[in-house]
Amino acid sequence: MKKKILIAAAVILSSQLYAQDSTKITLDEVVVTANKVAQKQSATGKVVSVITKEVIEKSAGKSVGQLLNEQAGITINGALNNMGSNQTIFMRGASSGRTLVLIDGVPVSDPSLINNEFDLNLISLNNVERIEICKGAQSTLYGSDAVAGVINIITIKSDINKPVNVNATVSAGSFNTFKGALQFYGKVKNLTYTAGYSKIQSAGFSSAYDKTGTNNFDKDGYNSDALKVFLKYDLTKQLSLSSFIQNTRYKTGLDAGAFRDKRDYTSTNKGLIAGANLQFKNEAVTVNAKYQYSEFTRFLFNDSTDSPGYLSRGNYKGKAQFVDVFANIKLSKNFSLLQGADYHDNKMGMTTFGTYPGSIYGPAGTYSSKVDSAISQSSLYASLMYSGLNGKLNIDLGGRLNVNSRYGNNNSYSFNPSYKISEKLRVLGSISSAYKTPSVYQLYSDYGNINLKVEQSKSYELGLDYKQNNFSNRLVYFYRDINNAIDFNNNSFQYFNIVNQVVRGFEYEFKIQPIKGLSVTGNYTYLSATEKSQSRKSFTDTSYNYVLRRPKNTLNLTAGYQFAKALYVSVGAKFVSKRQDVGGYKANDIVLDAYTIFNAYAEYKFCNRFKVFADAQNLTGKKFFDLNGYNSIPFMITAGVTANF
Repeated sequence: MKKKILIAAAVILSSQLYAQDSTKITLDEVVVTANKVAQKQSATGKVVSVITKEVIEKSAGKSVGQLLNEQAGITINGALNNMGSNQTIFMRGASSGRTLVLIDGVPVSDPSLINNEFDLNLISLNNVERIEICKGAQSTLYGSDAVAGVINIITIKSDINKPVNVNATVSAGSFNTFKGALQFYGKVKNLTYTAGYSKIQSAGFSSAYDKTGTNNFDKDGYNSDALKVFLKYDLTKQLSLSSFIQNTRYKTGLDAGAFRDKRDYTSTNKGLIAGANLQFKNEAVTVNAKYQYSEFTRFLFNDSTDSPGYLSRGNYKGKAQFVDVFANIKLSKNFSLLQGADYHDNKMGMTTFGTYPGSIYGPAGTYSSKVDSAISQSSLYASLMYSGLNGKLNIDLGGRLNVNSRYGNNNSYSFNPSYKISEKLRVLGSISSAYKTPSVYQLYSDYGNINLKVEQSKSYELGLDYKQNNFSNRLVYFYRDINNAIDFNNNSFQYFNIVNQVVRGFEYEFKIQPIKGLSVTGNYTYLSATEKSQSRKSFTDTSYNYVLRRPKNTLNLTAGYQFAKALYVSVGAKFVSKRQDVGGYKANDIVLDAYTIFNAYAEYKFCNRFKVFADAQNLTGKKFFDLNGYNSIPFMITAGVTANF
């Protein structure tokens, strides 16, 4: 009943606020993620959300994961835990590794991670300009792993005119947390440049939860450094060459597991991403040739003084190369064609070693393992886009042929129509397929299975988009059916293909500006999932009417007010309903309690050059759990200053 009241209150609030006509809001953002070319959101049937630079600047105390965790249809498991925790992306109920992360439009992933996902801890929010989220199956344009959608983290600044600009931010907060960032950027004749460095250091709190409160669990600290350099040179008015390099390192403390402390157990992670893009653009055609190289290393070291005789080391390395050449051609007034080809090469190296003491279960011993494997894939893709009836009707029709070095051929398709019923109301939809190839880890690690099949899915969407001067909202129904979904077999301790997973639900998003200075935003997501898989208790096939760690109901609300030209204040709330998590080996899954947490933000600007700010999370100090046996954030506050020159 409580969740129904919360939802009803949001709808009633939006209706009441809408009745008060006032200032306008941005209605039609220009996006690039939907079709790899700049277009207005109203020109595509795809569901695209934008986290703007303005929103990012008012999220100074948060991480990329925490900001994404507030968006419709997205749960970032680990975002509200200790710094350095694994950031698992669940979009529209899809499992880990089924949401593809892009950096400036190019896929990034770590082949040494289980699901070939990307570690969000390697991205500093200080280096992010905007984020575009394109939901629904996107394999036609972006290939494997884009089952539930893509998240495009854009770090490139736009509209730079001055030769030299400087931005600096320093803040401090709870748990001896320090954050600092420095950026230089500008444009000198044909050269545009950006260079940024950020630092985060925190004493943190214990990752594992001490349920007795008497075991004196140690704090698990976090220390990170991130450097990003971007250069772009305009060779002519139509031809430009750009390149970038991003280098990130962080070290974090770890614990032994749920409810289990561990001292002197650390993970040191490094990520290097570098690339270049050659672009030609005129009125009739745009051509891009992109190359990206990424290298990720992870070193786990456990030499705990509280566990004599136990030692473990793990070295993990993932390397990936990506080439993408595509062109958008304007065929006529109504038709344009996007066509391209890309190539992925993924390599994984893994070396582990350990010793363990004798116990009642057996004598002391050692173990070691070494894996070095790779897979590659090539693809051809195309999308025909139509815009007619004075821009009222838009249709995208696309297809992809993928050739994998392990699996051979597979394909995907997409059909995304939208129709503008009136200037205020638009209907949109999609019918599309997607796929996920098993990762190098799932194939060749000690737990690998070389007989894994490609995961295949079909997705459907239907939505309504209504926008008026001071009010915008969108309601979307989605349905996804996955066959041969890849999961872990708790009996054979190998990865395997489960029979089937179905997720359906809907998202509602709104933004209102009822009076000058006041903005209210919110979103609600409902999930209903079923899957047939192996029982985590008995190891026999069974059916579940839920998916782990993904709530059926999620609600986010934020109200911000510009009290004066210099002062801005916002308050927010997040409601998460009950959900299931693993209860332990051969144990039933457990239910995690629902929770509601509140946050607040305030900033004051001086002379358009300086800003002081404060960001508080979990204002009431609510004790809650997103992961069974692991602490979530208590009350936390961050305060700092930003300077622009």
